[in-house]
Amino acid sequence: QSSPSRSDLSGLYHLGRTLGRGHFAVVKLARHVNTGQLVAVKMIDKTKLDVMATSHLLQEVRCMRLVQHPNVVRLYEVIDTPTTLYLVMELAEGGDLYDYILRHEGGVAEGTAKRHFAQIVRAVAYCHQLHVVHRDLKPENVVFFPQQGAVKLTDFGFSNLFQPGTMLATSCGSLAYSAPEILLGEEYDAPAVDIWSLGVILYMLVCGVPPFQETNDSETLVMILDCRYCVPEHVSDDCRDLISRMLQKDPSRRASLEEIEAHRWLQGLDNALLSPEAPPHWLSGALSPSSPRSGVPECGDLLAARPAPHFTPTDTQS
Repeated sequence: QSSPSRSDLSGLYHLGRTLGRGHFAVVKLARHVNTGQLVAVKMIDKTKLDVMATSHLLQEVRCMRLVQHPNVVRLYEVIDTPTTLYLVMELAEGGDLYDYILRHEGGVAEGTAKRHFAQIVRAVAYCHQLHVVHRDLKPENVVFFPQQGAVKLTDFGFSNLFQPGTMLATSCGSLAYSAPEILLGEEYDAPAVDIWSLGVILYMLVCGVPPFQETNDSETLVMILDCRYCVPEHVSDDCRDLISRMLQKDPSRRASLEEIEAHRWLQGLDNALLSPEAPPHWLSGALSPSSPRSGVPECGDLLAARPAPHFTPTDTQS
């Protein structure tokens, strides 16, 4: 829905607490006036956008509208006003994969990691079938939906459409998750950069830390370009093999998504979904101005700025 004549969301949604903030946007919890459905509303200040930011925003909306999948956060509607663009999205009530990994020192049990990773791979495979490359795959952009027993991919701000066999050139994403060819400033094959990032995500899931983690960005960069990393002994041989198939310096040697889905480590999943859980306690009365803020997880938090642990990646954009 595009409504240039509107000035705000009055009559459509009751806005609640702020879930996250970014450079140009605020994400708020909201309730639909007629249905009572809770959603996340990303409010983008159009007056602060430069040409590049506007381009990324248009691509984000275009790609999210295109990608309708059970493991991708849904964009319900777009409401355009003279000064603000509102993106009304599915509310992720269970936090993100980054915080989840931080809570599991030494990594997540492989049986659980397998269920999470299978869903992420399924989402990326669907995107690539529609010729959409995400280009910013990282644990912060995977969010939990406990009531559905699902994890879902979000934040398509760096996504783009690609034609198979045609190279892309824009350097974007986050250092710790970026493929070597992007960091070298080379033209790159779109699907291959997402597959590298999937390798980093799987490593983090089962090891609890990033594969390329040095004291400063320049040392981290060297490790990535040399593809030098160590896998802890507790990781199974099959999982270790799958990681190595994705973290290949040469893009042409990386596993395809079909090969990843068919890999031994991902077999034996009757249902990739997790067991559904009850709604989190903080959702009840969430829109009440007097409701307590403590204990609220970073959920639906598509743009949150969180305290930086020592291995937080550095964003590199163009």
